[in-house]
Amino acid sequence: MRARPRGSPSVPRLNAGTSRRPAPERYNTVSGPTDKGGAGAAAASVPGQRSEKGAWEMPAGMRVAIGVGRDTSDERLTFVEQLGCEGVVVATPAGLGEHRWEYDALARLRERVESHGLRLEALQNTPAGSFDAVRLGLRERDVQLEHYQATIRNMGRAGIPVLGYNWRPNPLYRTGHAPGRGGARVTTFDLELARDLPLSHGRVYGAEELWANYEHFVKAVIPVAEEAGVRLALHPDDPPGPAIGGVARIFSSFEAFQRASEIVDSPSWGLLFCMGCWSEMGGNDYVLNGLRHFGSRGKIVYVHFRDVQGSGDRFAECFIGEGNVDVTTAMRTLKSVGFDGFLIDDHVPHMVGDTDWAPRGRAYATGYIMGLLRAVTDLG
Repeated sequence: MRARPRGSPSVPRLNAGTSRRPAPERYNTVSGPTDKGGAGAAAASVPGQRSEKGAWEMPAGMRVAIGVGRDTSDERLTFVEQLGCEGVVVATPAGLGEHRWEYDALARLRERVESHGLRLEALQNTPAGSFDAVRLGLRERDVQLEHYQATIRNMGRAGIPVLGYNWRPNPLYRTGHAPGRGGARVTTFDLELARDLPLSHGRVYGAEELWANYEHFVKAVIPVAEEAGVRLALHPDDPPGPAIGGVARIFSSFEAFQRASEIVDSPSWGLLFCMGCWSEMGGNDYVLNGLRHFGSRGKIVYVHFRDVQGSGDRFAECFIGEGNVDVTTAMRTLKSVGFDGFLIDDHVPHMVGDTDWAPRGRAYATGYIMGLLRAVTDLG
């Protein structure tokens, strides 16, 4: 895109009082957008065209959101508005409870997000302590499952359509940091530095044991999710590969996700397709094959649009566009398979002057994703 020449007119500023966008349309994620005005309502926003406000409208399906961490303060949500995102993903939201999330708190969270003209696209990850017995098959499993089922019901009642989760009781492992482009701070992983970590949960948990626990979980919660109109989105192990801390990492391959998809046949089961993790698993072709296979079957709920340099045994996270993946082809693939979910940033490099949440790095990543989506949409 050509830069604006010096001295050319700047974009007009909004008048006071027009910064808030109207609350977004409510979505039913299993069956699609709620049609409040017939077929014409669904087609009111045409990709690549200008809205009445003059802003470019994202496609009615594929769209860009942003991960805000746990923080839904006015400052952070206003920042999201200024970026032009349509919605947010909140990870382990603060103040919702440590065991189950109740309806009133969920409804307040959604209302808070919508007061900024944004859609609460998804919640990601219940507190680890409320879920590990389910993953590991411990004595408290049934109680935690009941809490999880209640959380799903309450999310559906509150109109929050997606719950992201993972199947690793251990933390997201990284072994260090390194300077990336221009000295930006990026995280790194080296398996050699993680091989001798002590047992994280007192003993070894093998792959088939975790698979049995996962099957028990899915068969218990997917019927509840179907009834509630909520989609569950499974994130890969990060990093993928062999056991760490004595716990197997079963969601580290295409074959694993294929196996999981065959346990239940339901629109409420799907993937949080983390491009970075798939890049760690096998590079560019692995990512594109995964997008084609699961995207064409409607099994991708949303996407972490990020990448790494290197492979699962040793890698560094990086800026979008300088990693393993041909990101233009990845975006075109999502479009070609009819993906109608949302994409968010994830694990961005920390740029000069960034705070813990890395707003500068996130602004760069989000702008890149928006520009790429617009180009793929407009140019076909």
